[in-house]
Amino acid sequence: MEIKGAGGTPGGFGPFFAGLAMAVAGGYLLTEQVTVTSGFWGWWGGNTFGLTLVPLLVGIGMLFFNGKSPAGWFLTVAGALIIVTGVIANLQIYFRPTSLFNTLMMLGLLAGGLGLIARGVSGAGAVKTETKT
Repeated sequence: MEIKGAGGTPGGFGPFFAGLAMAVAGGYLLTEQVTVTSGFWGWWGGNTFGLTLVPLLVGIGMLFFNGKSPAGWFLTVAGALIIVTGVIANLQIYFRPTSLFNTLMMLGLLAGGLGLIARGVSGAGAVKTETKT
């Protein structure tokens, strides 16, 4: 029985797990420098968050009355999607000031790690051995 590398390819576990560790470290360091805040809800005018709750609440009420109501399911799902979309649309993401060295280290770890993962999965770094018969 022959042991294959990562993803069943001959690329090897070593490069794959080294790349995974590098990518996780780079991704962690990069996301540590990001600040996420939210702004006011501004769909169709100021302070309209309450209006986005109406389809969700009507849909939930319809589902309590009849759990098989297609209109109730539609309103519930549509209302939930409107709320999630509104929250995501109002996020403000900032990259905190950091040194060039730290930025290059974070991005280098992330890019190098992804490259090693691809190498380990694709089998490009496999060691070829010849066997004589």
